[in-house]
Amino acid sequence: KPKACVHRTKLGENITVLREKNSLTQEELAGPDGVSARYVQSLEAGEYFPSLPRLVKLKKALRCGWDEIFDGCEKS
Repeated sequence: KPKACVHRTKLGENITVLREKNSLTQEELAGPDGVSARYVQSLEAGEYFPSLPRLVKLKKALRCGWDEIFDGCEKS
């Protein structure tokens, strides 16, 4: 398991909030993108940082802006 990172954790929290705001389950968010619900769960837990193409697909599925996905992830 990757070492914990505050930025991945915050990104995961943001994805969870946005997914719930759109009334999507992890399975529904995973489905159209061709990834597993376990992968979405791992993202939300802050275990992984998605690739740029995956981020673009997540942004589209969550119907949000980059500022919402990365809220609180500013470099400190």
